Amino acid sequence: MSAHFRFDNSYATLPAAFFARVTPAVVPAPRLIKLNRTLAAELQLDPDRLDGPEGALIFSGQKLPDGAEPIAMAYAGHQFGQFVPQLGDGRAILLGELIDRHGQRRDIQLKGSGRTPFSRSGDGRAALGPVLREYIVSEAMAALGIPTTRALAAVLTGDTVIREALLPGAVLTRVASSHIRVGTFQYFAARGDHDAVKALADHVIERHYPSIANAENKYLALLDEVVTRQAELIPRWLLVGFIHGVMNTDNTSIAGETIDYGPCAFMDAYHPGTVFSSIDQMGRYAFGNQPQIALWNLARLAECLVPLLAPQQDQAIAEAQSVLGRFSARFNAAYDTGLRRKLGLFTERGEDKALIQDLLALMATHQADFTLTFRALCADADDPDLDTTSAQFLDRDAYRAWAARWRARLALEPEHAATRPAAMRAVNPAFIPRNHRVQAVIDAGLEGDFAPFEELLTVLAHPFDDQPQFARYAEPPLAHERVLQTFCGT
Repeated sequence: MSAHFRFDNSYATLPAAFFARVTPAVVPAPRLIKLNRTLAAELQLDPDRLDGPEGALIFSGQKLPDGAEPIAMAYAGHQFGQFVPQLGDGRAILLGELIDRHGQRRDIQLKGSGRTPFSRSGDGRAALGPVLREYIVSEAMAALGIPTTRALAAVLTGDTVIREALLPGAVLTRVASSHIRVGTFQYFAARGDHDAVKALADHVIERHYPSIANAENKYLALLDEVVTRQAELIPRWLLVGFIHGVMNTDNTSIAGETIDYGPCAFMDAYHPGTVFSSIDQMGRYAFGNQPQIALWNLARLAECLVPLLAPQQDQAIAEAQSVLGRFSARFNAAYDTGLRRKLGLFTERGEDKALIQDLLALMATHQADFTLTFRALCADADDPDLDTTSAQFLDRDAYRAWAARWRARLALEPEHAATRPAAMRAVNPAFIPRNHRVQAVIDAGLEGDFAPFEELLTVLAHPFDDQPQFARYAEPPLAHERVLQTFCGT
């Protein structure tokens, strides 16, 4: 392994309209807050050489590794349903691509590294708080087994940025399978540049879906692959109570990863209408709306691909609609299976859906904590005399009536009862990045104390373990600790 980045840049070989060549901004005093040493090793980099001043220079953009080709990517997007024909990387710079030790191509991007031609009125910088939030949540998602971009490093820049106040500047180094979005296709489709849409589609197929390269209709197969990835991703969000907060088409990854952690949050008390994002005034991206928004975003991708799908537009639209029509069945299959597993049900019976929906309705009515309810069920499944889960409900008797039905259903499972609790604990985390804990880390970081940041990362690296020494991190917020709004950070 070497501190040198062995870049193999493919996106930078696309036509000039796909990006702008840029240089990261100069900052006065870069200081490394955190290096993800495990991820660095996975990328075939030397953590020891990067975990210090050299890493601070590289991850703040002050020292470009050999082979880097810094670019800002062009894209468009629907933001809260309104189309914006030009967005692009306004505060992010793609240094290049590496091949990791598994043979997978990974983007290395600096987020908060200064103005680009796509910055519009923004300063291209990032404040410390959003950098810490994205680092924490993206790494928590990875530990939960959810496809996601990753955080390689966080750096203080030594300067300040102006938001609601003067705040410390920072840069996040983000790693992704790619940063290509639905909005990337929209950028060229909106301009009627079908050659560019085709070139982008060919690039995505070669990079992400090589198995369909020889398909009879590879562009229709591409749409189907992206639909499948999203139909598998969104259930994983819902099964851990995650709310993305800003599911614009420019934040929808073609690779099927969770990307752009802005006003993201995890629910405490369960309710499908939960919204945290300060900019989501109408609840468009509420927890329970995320599946239908994902499908809406996929329909926008299909519109871009229509000219490639068939010689006649009517036929192309029919083909696209057929593929989009598969989303719901795929989503429901993944979500229903995941919910059954959370309840310790590993076979399927006709009454399961009603059993599950009745629990969720009770949780919403009685303000039950999402994570703690399912985790408590793991213990109750282990001992029929336990009743720990009822403590999550304002009306314990209402829950107990439901629990009697659940225990009767468990008795029909062919799997040996002794194996059930461990199987349930493997899908029901004890620890999530609760909003009040993330905010406490940010508040401490603004005071120069990163010990809470390190400790929270330690806890979240093992979300399914009990970790009794960190039990306080599993607790929901007290009334005065509740974080009711999260912010984009731009």
